[in-house]
Amino acid sequence: MASSWSLSSRLRGLFQRKTIDETTWEELETALIGADFGPDISEEIIEDLRARVDRYGTTDPADLNRMLREVLEERLSKLDTTLKLSARPAVVLVVGVNGVGKTTTIGKFAKFLRTYDRTVLVGAADTFRAAAVEQVATWAQRAGVDVVRPSQPGQDPASVAYQTVEQAIRTGIEIVVIDTAGRLHTKAGLMDELGKIKRVVEKQTEIAEVLLVLDATTGQNGLAQAQAFIEGAGVTGLVITKLDGSAKAGFVLSVQEKTGIPIKLIGQGEGINDLTGFTPHVFVQNLVG
Repeated sequence: MASSWSLSSRLRGLFQRKTIDETTWEELETALIGADFGPDISEEIIEDLRARVDRYGTTDPADLNRMLREVLEERLSKLDTTLKLSARPAVVLVVGVNGVGKTTTIGKFAKFLRTYDRTVLVGAADTFRAAAVEQVATWAQRAGVDVVRPSQPGQDPASVAYQTVEQAIRTGIEIVVIDTAGRLHTKAGLMDELGKIKRVVEKQTEIAEVLLVLDATTGQNGLAQAQAFIEGAGVTGLVITKLDGSAKAGFVLSVQEKTGIPIKLIGQGEGINDLTGFTPHVFVQNLVG
């Protein structure tokens, strides 16, 4: 994973130097901004690191490397990244704008859960997009889980969600993952639809998680697009996709701090197994090297 993120290779050269000087700080800040930490967070990290370097009176870049890992891990660990899936069934709504990889993420998430021997049922409730039902069904099949499809074209999404949860309760399924619409004619309409799905599900059981899928390659623009979901959908966790082969890893910290919502899953490739739980320590080790 580390080899695919350009930040780690840039930092490696920087930390192999003989001393810490002003060039070190300038290049470190440039590397952080280039990795989409954003100018404000990059500046805060540099200020924190300068203070630590002064406090310990070190000029060894190896110490700076360790301190950078500590700073990033501390900031990423402020929120609880654990998936809350203890309810039975644990119902997870997956939201996000079209094009971020929402449908593929659902398949990968189902596969991720199956590796822990959890039984999973997927609900294809994005009935506004004809292709979405077939796409989510294909990914569910790859993950080895069943899917509840609309019984007729254009069926009300909330009724599909209801049928999915109903079937899960009846058959003893542990985790339900429900796909939702990424776009309607108006944002208000979309939030109303999500609200309706939530109300219908909550008549049967609690909702365990509302996961918002964000595309790392779109960075801050993607966050702006997703703001309506953050404000109106009761999002409990973030899923960052398409981290593979990009310099956008800093977006992970940036988005968590800007939204106050923890990252719970990260996707690092196109394969069915390329979605993992988010662990700050592991993430930072791979990011910084």
